[in-house]
Amino acid sequence: MNENLDRRNFLKMGGAVLAAGTAGCATGVTGSAVAGSGSTSAAISTVDYIKLPKAKGPRLVVVGAGTSGMTIAAHAKKNYPNFDVVVVDKRDMYASCFNSSLWYVGIINLEFLAAHSFLDAATNNGYNFVCATVTGLDRAARKLYTNNGAIDYDFLVLAPGISYDYAKIGVTDPENVYGVSQKYPGGFISPMEHVTLRRKFQEFEGGTFIQTVPSGNYRCLPGPYERACLMAGWIKKNGIKGKVLILDANPEVTIKKQGFHDAFDTLYKGILEWKPTSAVTAVDHEKKIIKTEFEQYSFDDASIYPNIRASTMIEQLGLVDPTSLQKEANIDVRFYNIKGDPHVYVTGDARNHPYSKSANTSNTEGQFVAKVLAARAQGKEIAWESPETVCYSMTNAFPPEAIKVDAKYTYDAAKDAITGFSPDTKTWETRDQAMGRAYLEWAQGIYRDTFGG
Repeated sequence: MNENLDRRNFLKMGGAVLAAGTAGCATGVTGSAVAGSGSTSAAISTVDYIKLPKAKGPRLVVVGAGTSGMTIAAHAKKNYPNFDVVVVDKRDMYASCFNSSLWYVGIINLEFLAAHSFLDAATNNGYNFVCATVTGLDRAARKLYTNNGAIDYDFLVLAPGISYDYAKIGVTDPENVYGVSQKYPGGFISPMEHVTLRRKFQEFEGGTFIQTVPSGNYRCLPGPYERACLMAGWIKKNGIKGKVLILDANPEVTIKKQGFHDAFDTLYKGILEWKPTSAVTAVDHEKKIIKTEFEQYSFDDASIYPNIRASTMIEQLGLVDPTSLQKEANIDVRFYNIKGDPHVYVTGDARNHPYSKSANTSNTEGQFVAKVLAARAQGKEIAWESPETVCYSMTNAFPPEAIKVDAKYTYDAAKDAITGFSPDTKTWETRDQAMGRAYLEWAQGIYRDTFGG
């Protein structure tokens, strides 16, 4: 598991990851071309129905074969075997976003992330997988349109993940957007970004490497800090004359701050510099300059993580919560269905909850949503359950040492709102190798739960 790939296998697996495209690594479809909005479609595919086996029970269609969607597909079938489950994703290859930074420094190999088959998951969990791109939705007729044809549904789950919002960091000109996104990718959506970022790590020869941290509820709160630690460790191990500069839009490290500050101050003193309240306001990708409200910084290389929003699919289908600053879905806070429509659900990182946008949250949340769907298919209702956020961060790669948080959430019935972390939230902020091993075991547990076998 820790050994490096030889060149031949790397090229084979690298090509497989590239084939995954921009579909939202481990969270399903992102930024798909979708026609129309609301309950009708302005333009829909002219292709007839997808030729699926005849449904033997209520059909549950899940769009987005990431952690959320695949968890729901597997557990809905377990909770209610009569479901006819169809999973739709425009990718034909999978690679997880969670754990991906560990690949950059050789803690894991590429098979750990990408050697998982949608076909095996479908076979192991008793559902059908369709490789297709969503093109429209007719909620009145309960019909989903794709480039390969239409699918009727009794229940529909949309788990499309996130899209980047470059405008929030002052990057609006299309030439600049493409320059920044291709040269200095954020690394929290597309598997292609991870291939590029690993190369940046491996080929870094010195100077300043900038890692930005966005504001808002972004995907994987500790992820940018973990990545900065791994890069600083790489610089230290290889004797490179360089440093990592974290430009953090937030006034404090957003989660596990004690553990990260300990790593910054002890492991990487003189190599890693953290600047709080330094939101990016402009980027010049050609001159390699990042501006904040008060300063500007030159860099030799970077990973620029812009603000995020729900996948553009949610907006294109007319499902956005008008109060959401991140264009997340307008859903029932407890049961995830679109308000007023008990047949359409939005889960994972496109939901409008203050939950962590992370793999474990999506997995445990998905298990609950599967129970909701199974109950409603039988005319029943169940009580709300909190998802759980178990999150590891590798603050040292040589040797692998990690820290951890384990959190649940509270619901205020009077406000009909999620009000924060539960009182029993725990953190383990002293890094150690046992936690590093547990990190990898945790990841394998997510793969087993979603892919089966």
